[in-house]
Parts: sequence; C-alpha cells; structure tokens
Amino acid sequence: MPAPRPELSAFLRAMRSRVRPEDVGLPEFGRRRTPGLRRQEVAQLAAVSIDWYIRLEQGRVGVPGTAVLDSVAQALKLSETERHHLHLIARGEAPPARHVPAPASESLRTMLHSMPATPAWIVDFRFDVLAHNAAAVALFGPGFAVGTNTTEPLFCDPGARDFQLDWTRIAREHVGNLRANLARHPGDPRLLELVTDLRRRSSEFAAWWDDQTVQERTNGTKRVLHPTGGVMTLRYDVLAVQDGSEQRLSVVTPADAQAENALRAIVFPPSGLRAVN
Repeated sequence: MPAPRPELSAFLRAMRSRVRPEDVGLPEFGRRRTPGLRRQEVAQLAAVSIDWYIRLEQGRVGVPGTAVLDSVAQALKLSETERHHLHLIARGEAPPARHVPAPASESLRTMLHSMPATPAWIVDFRFDVLAHNAAAVALFGPGFAVGTNTTEPLFCDPGARDFQLDWTRIAREHVGNLRANLARHPGDPRLLELVTDLRRRSSEFAAWWDDQTVQERTNGTKRVLHPTGGVMTLRYDVLAVQDGSEQRLSVVTPADAQAENALRAIVFPPSGLRAVN
C-alpha cells in the first residue's frame, strides 16, 4: 500500500474547500456542512471515479499520471503555480510545460527592429512566422512574411535547394524539430495538418519523418547562395522565449568577413544616387 502523503491530502482538501459549486457551473442543493466542493463533485468534474479521487485525496493511489492530475487541477481551478505544486507533491516531478499561445510580444518586436543589420525573426512551435525585421526580408526575399511557415517552402519550393547550399542537413533539422514539437503538442490540429501535407508533397520529408528523426535545432553554420550577395557562410542561433509560448527567436550572423560585407550590402543596398555639384 502506498505510504500516506499528508501534504497532498491537506493541499487537495484546502483547494477543494475554496471552490464554490457556482464557480464551476454546478447547482447548489441545500446547505453544506463544509465550504467548497464535495469529493464526488471534484471526481465528476475531473472525469474520474469517486473511489479513485477519495484514494488520491488520502494519498493511496501510488503515482498518478500527469493527464489525470491536470484534470484534477482544472476541476479545482488551480493556478499554474498551484498545478506545478500538485504535480510535485503527487508525482515528485514537475508537470509538462503548458503551451500558452500568444503573438510575439511588443518588447520582442522592438528588439527585432533594434537590430537593423541582423536578420532576425520569431516563430512558434509550428515554424509559423510571428514577427521579423527588415533584414530578414532582405536576406530571404519578400515572400518571407508574417503568417508564412518556414518549413513548407524548404521542402516544396524548388528555389530553396538553390538558396540553401546545405539543404539536406538544414531540412533534416526541421523534420527532427517538428517531430520533437509534435511530441509536446500531440493534438495540435495546425501542426498535424502541416506534417500530413508535407508527407504528401515531399518524399524526403516523408522518408525522414518515418525514420523517427528527432532533433532540437539550436545553433549551427550554413551556406546560402543569395542572388545578389553570392555565397555566404552564416551562423544561426535559435533562442527560446521563456514565457510558456514555445516561441523561438532565430538570428543569423555572418561567419566571416566576406559574409559580413555581403550581408551588409544586401541589408543596406546602395541607393544609386550621385551627388550633384
């Protein structure tokens, strides 16, 4: 029999006592001897059996699963901090991070535009572009716009193979990163639709997806062939936004002096104007 967990029992009872039936859409019949929800009401809201919930509150269910704990947390209207605490005292480990969908913040947009010489953009876990600066458009072309997906043209636009001289490695990185993201968001309809569409349209994507490639794309070096800048060796860094949104800030910087000069000429092209004496 599992050892009693007095901290878990006390926490669940305290959380249950503060939730009124009307807070969760339940009718209140008659007077209650104690404030808050009854155990059977919590079980009903969490879609678990009353016997299981009683044993959970008494600390007699072993190690509960993360999904059922989240159902209890939702039934008790726990905050994110309280949900985190519930997982720690019930399972001994932190819960999986929740995705908090949000547009790129104003501060991140300001940061993007404060780097006029450095191509930078923000994507979500689907690789949909949420924001970018003018330098990114200068490097990738006018088709690089908010709302587009960076993986789709990589596999479906023939010009991507001419531009990305290390196409195979970069493309495999995207596949591995998408698979890792899907494991964190298995029910996301937009991500599932993207994967299904790319498997249908690209034989390379389908093959790499089926070989279980998993990879977190963080940094590296790649070569590109720009129509005006020529061959450039660029470094890329992918930085996580630590606010639960699963957004990533991608930044491209030159790897050598030749690339630095070429990138500057692309981002700040000469005006072609001549001084008049």
